[in-house]
This record gives sequence, C-alpha cells and structure tokens, in this order.
Amino acid sequence: MEIDGIRMLIGLVIGITLLIMLVLKTKVQTFLALIISTIVIGLIGGMPLTATDVVDAAGDARAGVSIINSITSGFGGTLGGIGIIIGFGVMIGRVFDISGAAKRMAYTFLKLFGKGREEEALALTGFLVSIPIFCDSGFIVLSPIAKALSNITKKSVIGLGVSLAAGLVITHSLVPPTPGPLGVCGIFNFDVGNFILLTIALALPMIIACIIYAKKYLSRKFCWTSDAEGGIVEQSGQTPDYKSSFLVETKDLPSTFTSFLPLVLPIILILINTIASALKLTGLFWKIMIFLGQPIVAVGISLLVAVFTLGHTFSRDTILHEMEKGMASAGVIILVTGGGGALGRIITDSGLGGYIANGLAGSNIPLILLPLAISTLMRFIQGSGTVAMTTAASITAPILIASDTVSPVLGAIACCVGSLFFGYFNDSYFWVVNRTLGVSDGGDQLRVWSATSTIAWAVGVVEVLILSIFMH
Repeated sequence: MEIDGIRMLIGLVIGITLLIMLVLKTKVQTFLALIISTIVIGLIGGMPLTATDVVDAAGDARAGVSIINSITSGFGGTLGGIGIIIGFGVMIGRVFDISGAAKRMAYTFLKLFGKGREEEALALTGFLVSIPIFCDSGFIVLSPIAKALSNITKKSVIGLGVSLAAGLVITHSLVPPTPGPLGVCGIFNFDVGNFILLTIALALPMIIACIIYAKKYLSRKFCWTSDAEGGIVEQSGQTPDYKSSFLVETKDLPSTFTSFLPLVLPIILILINTIASALKLTGLFWKIMIFLGQPIVAVGISLLVAVFTLGHTFSRDTILHEMEKGMASAGVIILVTGGGGALGRIITDSGLGGYIANGLAGSNIPLILLPLAISTLMRFIQGSGTVAMTTAASITAPILIASDTVSPVLGAIACCVGSLFFGYFNDSYFWVVNRTLGVSDGGDQLRVWSATSTIAWAVGVVEVLILSIFMH
C-alpha cells in the first residue's frame, strides 16, 4: 500500500496541533486526546480504518497496516516492554516509603555528596545505572530516592527528579550496551569499547547543562516537594532545609544494606544478563542468569526482596493495601504511556518517517548534518529514540563510509545525539517522568521534560559540530 507523503505530512501537522489543543485547552483527558489525535493522523494520511479495508491488487481482503492495527500494536508493544515494570516499580516504591528505606537511601546520599549537591548525585546515579538498564525502568526504580530527598530537604522534587531522568536518558541514548547505541555501532562497524569511552566523555557536558536547567529554572518554577507517602505537595518559595535533613532520626529506619538491596539487585542481574548475552556465554548457569537478568524478572525479584526484607515488620494486610495503592497510581501512567506508543506506531506504520528520511538523504545538506537531521526528525515524528538512531544509521552509514570525508564514528555519534530531541507526547519516557513526578498540566510537562531533553540535544549538536572540525 502506497501512502502519499505530502498527505501524511499534512495529517501529522493537523493531528499534532489537535493533540496540543486538546491537552492544553480542553477538559479531554490526555489518554483520550492521544487516541483521538492518532486516529485523525491516520485518517487524513489515507490509512485504512481496519485490516479488512487493506485490499491487494487482486481485490482480496488481507491483514495489513491499518489505523486500528497500529493503535493496538503500538499500545501493546510499548506496554509489553515496560508496563509490567511500571507496575512492579510503583509497588516497590510504596514498600520503600512505608518502611523508611527511601529515607535511609536519601540520608546516605546526603552524607556521601554533602548538602546542595543532590541534583548532581541523582544525575550521576542515573548516568551509571542506565548503562546496563533501560531509562524507563531505571527511573521507576530510582524515583523514590528523589522523592525522599525532596521530603527531608524540602527541595523541589521536580528539579531532583529531572536531574535523575536526564542522567538516565543521556546514557541510554549514547552509551552501549543499551540497544540503540549498540545497534548504531554495529551498523557503522565501529569498535564498541572505543565508542563507550568517547560517548561517556561527550555525555558529561550534556548532563551538566540539564542539571543547571533543573536547579536554576525548574526548582524555582515548580516549588513542589514530596510528602511522607511519596505524594507531591505544592509549596510557595520553599527553601532547602538542610539543618532538619541532617537531624533525621535514623534509629527506626532499615539498615543501609537492606534499604539498597532491592535497588541494587536488579541492576546487577540486568548487568550480568547484558554481559553474558554480549559474550554469548552458554551453559545452564548462564542460561539461568540471563533469564533472571531479564528486566521484568529482575524487577519482580526486587519486589519480592523488598516485601520480605523491608516489609517483614508490617502485617500482611498493610503490605497488600500499600502495594495496591501503588498499583492504582500506576494506572494513569500505563494508559498514557501506551497511548504515546500508539501515536508513535501509526506514524511509523504510515511510512512517513521513511519518506522524510529518504528525502533528506537525497538532498544537498552537508554530510555531517545528514545523520543528525534524519535522527532528529525521526525522533520528533515517531517518538522512539532507538528507532530514530538506528534508522538514521541504516540510511547514512553507507553514504558516509563511501564519501571518505566524514568520520564514520562522528556519524554514529550524530545519530545517537539526534535521538534526544524534544521528547514529547509520543515518547513513553515523557509520560513516565512527568506522571511519576505528579506533573499533569500539558504546558508544565513540556517545560519539565521536553525542554530538558532538547537542552541535552542542543549541547550534543554543538559537540558534534566542534568534533567535525578535528575528526575526518
């Protein structure tokens, strides 16, 4: 089935405009707005409504790309990867909160890094954690620390949470062995070890810029703190209270080891899985470790460990009730995350991304800008950073290698940097970060996360352009 590119572009513009208006100006719930806009994009773009409307040249109905198929597969595909993890993660968060483990972790961070460096501490934690695991999973598991730090210091939970989220997503987008950068390395046939060292160095200025934005703007704009149960409370010009934070009574809190165990255990399991899979280790032991290191299994084990080590002082009914409270809060996060996946999928299935990417590849723009432009546009159009960078790499790698005027490694970096651009409604991480931090207003969501991801992208673009002067 051919879809006219210009018509699909018009559908995209109208659909995104409608989505923004519904979210910002009406009482329509975000999830419903996402689905409505997705349908509008498909209709205007000329996609069939259902699979039975997809007809081949012989006139026989057959299964194919349709609006309904794209919505259901996009919704299910997105939640298939992170839906269960979100559910497990919010339950772990409730156990952390009621047991005092989150406070113990926060207090440990304060002692290690000192007052006034909470954002840096969280960003560094996210930076390291996201090397072996997905940023969505990492944020769900680590966000209780940001909330606990906010509760005991009275610092903005938005500034703290965004610093954590930035550290996670920048590493996730640049540094192997996360799938996107690893795939880009494979396409460009570049040594993974060297790529890791180079991208870690390039990631640091990006993280610093995001921390500055979080501390200097978001923390002042959103004077929101976290309460004792992990909920978000709006304050008016609250200043940090370090005196009280260092006087926290810790004798009734779990030990540091017990508190951190449910957090560190899944990270270790996933890291073992990543290494064992990369080295293609065989044998029963490694098969078991690879299974246990699957993100869903690892976070599930973490939940069991949290229940039996941190929840042993509570009654069965209390623990179940608190976990069910966490599950209730996960409902909105899961729905809007799936809705964002549906929006991204219909744009991918329509063929619009390939239409634009191929058009750019045939243009006369400077070669170093080609992978950057394709990755950036693909990211904006369909939401997935991994799809954006691997698509850009697949199209531009043969061109750059054949030209012999632009360093292939620089082209690979450009593909990864472009995938950070303006995370918004069709990006699952946009919803995970905003909803976990209690940000529900559409305009605030754009300030909190879309602007942050764009700052990281802008710094990365400058780095690519500077490196292009020296690398050929």
